Amino acid sequence: MIRGRLKRAQFTLNLLVFFMPLLAFSLSAYLRFATHLLPRYSTDADPSAYFGLLLLTTIFWAVACEHYEVASIEHHLASTGKVRPIVAACFVTYVAVLAITFFYRASGFSRLFIWSSALNVCILTYFVRKIFRWACLTAKANHHPISQVLIVGADAFALQVAQSLQSDPIAKSAIKGFVRLPDQTCAVRHSPVYELDSVSQLAIGNGIDDVIVALPPAQLGELPTLRRTLAPLCAPLRLVLDVGAPVDRHQRLFSIRDLLMLELQGTPAESVVYIFLKRAFDVVFSAAVLILAAPVFSLIAFGVWFSSPGPVFFVQERVGLNGQLFRMFKFRTMAITPKADSDMRWTVKNDPRCTAFGRLLRRTGLDELPQFLNVLKGDMSVVGPRPERPLLVQRFMQSVGNYNRRHFLKVGITGWAQVHGWRGDTSIEKRVEYDLYYVRHWTLALDLFIVMLTFIRGFTNKNAY
Repeated sequence: MIRGRLKRAQFTLNLLVFFMPLLAFSLSAYLRFATHLLPRYSTDADPSAYFGLLLLTTIFWAVACEHYEVASIEHHLASTGKVRPIVAACFVTYVAVLAITFFYRASGFSRLFIWSSALNVCILTYFVRKIFRWACLTAKANHHPISQVLIVGADAFALQVAQSLQSDPIAKSAIKGFVRLPDQTCAVRHSPVYELDSVSQLAIGNGIDDVIVALPPAQLGELPTLRRTLAPLCAPLRLVLDVGAPVDRHQRLFSIRDLLMLELQGTPAESVVYIFLKRAFDVVFSAAVLILAAPVFSLIAFGVWFSSPGPVFFVQERVGLNGQLFRMFKFRTMAITPKADSDMRWTVKNDPRCTAFGRLLRRTGLDELPQFLNVLKGDMSVVGPRPERPLLVQRFMQSVGNYNRRHFLKVGITGWAQVHGWRGDTSIEKRVEYDLYYVRHWTLALDLFIVMLTFIRGFTNKNAY
């Protein structure tokens, strides 16, 4: 049956991919300690320490593979994007492992062993993908369908469902026929078509393995009655729902008690990597910056206090994750102005409101330093779309398409738009375009890349004023 075949294929893939660190470590250990192919500076190695390293690597690898979908059937069958998810998962895994082993001083590890195992993980996982894809495409070309399917529905959408089932490389199916729903225009031309009231005659002796209900949105309310009508069929019943615009393949069906929910529009903010690893990175990075920059922090605070009357910090309401409001901190760079003025006006070149010292802070980005306190509080992230003022968000929601999707992730100190120069008084449409790209393609590796670009580009940006 369809689901059984998919489950067996997915289980096999999970085993193969999740055991890659074990195979990679075994190969690296053989090359490093049992042969002369790699240089050996010492033969003294504690096996128990390396078993602990293997366990740690396997845990991080499993989390990274889940996030980047390295073990998914879709990834292994995709014709494009073959290497990037594998490299990204390996990169995140070994960055986490190296960060932890840096603080672990009880035992030393061979750096050559660690790097060779990382290379082995990438290569072995890539070859598993190639072998799996070859096996599936060969089976599709040579084997008979694994399931005989009855499609409930006979319109154009039902035909589309049938074509997808007939061409699937894992669960290739043969169509036994279609069941026309009441008042439905039949689009089927070359397959048997049955009326709904004759379903009971198909129950026995017709070789039906699966029943697929291709339901138009207008008839969703009839689903309970339809299930009762289809009850005599001795085969599993599946529902394919036409929801109009295509639903991203990453979205999932899940349940809360007796409520069944289809996620039509998800967010990476609910992934394990985002919740745990990104938060860990934010806390560690922000704490390190605030500790290392404490002398600079104090000098800037004194400079702001000395350069103009008013508070050291500028505190303003901004819009964050899921549209929640929070108070964002910055070093004050302007003379005190009415709240309505600061809430609605952009800072422009040679803005008369800026103090001389404030203009220097804005040019170097040092006025953003207190926002690492917001990161520690959890209001912001190190990397994400820049937070905007509530009144401007209301305005942009009306004029810029999909603007609010940038709030599907935590707002950040730096972001994909900012490192490409879209900051300050620049096109809001271009900024949103880059922000939405970040939301769609977020990974921890992309965050690290943006941080690196920020150090290269961010402190001297021509649009920062």
